[in-house]
Amino acid sequence: MAALTKDRNTPKRVGATYEDPAAAGAKVHAGSIVVLNATGLAVPGSTALGLKARGMAAEAVDNTGGADGDLVVKSEPGVYRFENDGSIDRTHIDGTAYIVDDQTVAATDGTGTRSAAGTIKDVDADGVWVAIGI
Repeated sequence: MAALTKDRNTPKRVGATYEDPAAAGAKVHAGSIVVLNATGLAVPGSTALGLKARGMAAEAVDNTGGADGDLVVKSEPGVYRFENDGSIDRTHIDGTAYIVDDQTVAATDGTGTRSAAGTIKDVDADGVWVAIGI
């Protein structure tokens, strides 16, 4: 495609909810960090490489007794407050937050062991505000 020569009506999603097939054995809690694993299946956030942050779980899903894709995980992109592992302060705003577990983020990739959660937007006494899935 060539560069624009006039204004463009660019479609956008506002308040989007993604619906991704759950991985076999996955248990996702409402309000947790949802990621896609290497095969594109939804799992809870954890310390691992190759995960793609999708959003915040809109509801609980328990696929512990199911096969890949038996259930669907609904996640919502946005800016959410997650737990701080203690390494993030206000100097990290606009930097990358890394996934420690399904509710906790850190300032570093844990010497190459953690996937990115998103961009740190704010830090307060209650946690870290992260733009995730957007």
